[in-house]
Amino acid sequence: MALMDALVDFSRTGRIGPLNCGMTLAEAENLLGPGRPHPAHIMKGPDIDGYPYSWDGLRLVVTERAVSGIWIDLWPGSTARLPPLVLPDSEPFDATVLREELIAALDDAGCRHAVNSTLTFGRQASLITRPADVTAVFSLPGRDNHVPHRDRYYLDVMHKRTA
Repeated sequence: MALMDALVDFSRTGRIGPLNCGMTLAEAENLLGPGRPHPAHIMKGPDIDGYPYSWDGLRLVVTERAVSGIWIDLWPGSTARLPPLVLPDSEPFDATVLREELIAALDDAGCRHAVNSTLTFGRQASLITRPADVTAVFSLPGRDNHVPHRDRYYLDVMHKRTA
């Protein structure tokens, strides 16, 4: 499975393989192995809400010990890694995804999407997929992003969260 396939599947279903919002952190860690807790969990204990556990480029936000958000973080112009459950046989991969490439892949898969006006402003653009309500956030590259096109939007993060 390629990165784009994983992004499109997430966009269509709101799930990453068996990972979904609402499952317990224990269930997620049974599938992924122990996550790296946010420093707030380390300082305040496991019952603090709204902070993520991380597995490379995957973050799961935890509220009341249940997954309340799923995030895939990308850094355009760099190399990233996702857990094998998310991207099987994953070696480090190029984390550079152009907005046009993701939109074309969503269209090819029949995944409806619309501009997310709440997160579209300045040097940032966003879309939301239907019916899964996954948000994709793009930005123009910063000086630390080593990308071929300085005037095009690149995917920074995709996320889904519960209300």
